[in-house]
Amino acid sequence: MTRVISYIDGFNLYFGLRDKEWRKYYWLDLAAMSRALLKPGQELVHTHYFTARIRDKSHGQSAKRQTLWLDALATRGDITCHFGHYLPKGQKCRNCGATWTSHEEKMTDVNIATQMLIDAYEDRFDTAIIVSGDSDLATPVSRIRDRFHNKRLIVAFPPARRSAELKKAAHGHFVIGADKLRQNLLPDEITTSSGYVLKRPARWY
Repeated sequence: MTRVISYIDGFNLYFGLRDKEWRKYYWLDLAAMSRALLKPGQELVHTHYFTARIRDKSHGQSAKRQTLWLDALATRGDITCHFGHYLPKGQKCRNCGATWTSHEEKMTDVNIATQMLIDAYEDRFDTAIIVSGDSDLATPVSRIRDRFHNKRLIVAFPPARRSAELKKAAHGHFVIGADKLRQNLLPDEITTSSGYVLKRPARWY
């Protein structure tokens, strides 16, 4: 069997779903979705998910929903979550001059590149599936492809996300369709090992 590891860019996937107004797919089982992307003769050996926890107090409900979903993912046992962080970033309106502070996510692309390189050097996969449309990943994909000729790197573009640079760097590419999302949602209720019941947020239906 061909060993496959999936690397999922959480922000790229989330904003792709948001742009398509597909919040009903936020309650997604990432490992199950990754398995659904495999071809015959392939075996998913692990899934790596990269994101950052929402810390802004003004997004309290969003933070609670994110934590709930991450807790649900943790019950699956075949996925590792890697966390970056947010940094404050000043914004200014060009028309009226108003200023405000937003938050910019940092470290996701670096964390993805680092994990892929480690896994390639330690020969943990034969094929990598990169779920992202971030052109910043084109360079590490190209370098791994140049260094490890026996490994394949495939890009799975999230909904509403594309990158010509990433497409060119990889061995192949495809778009994740709605059917792969709809068929691989987490159960509406999940019981943890401690007996606590996690319930899918009502706003995500």
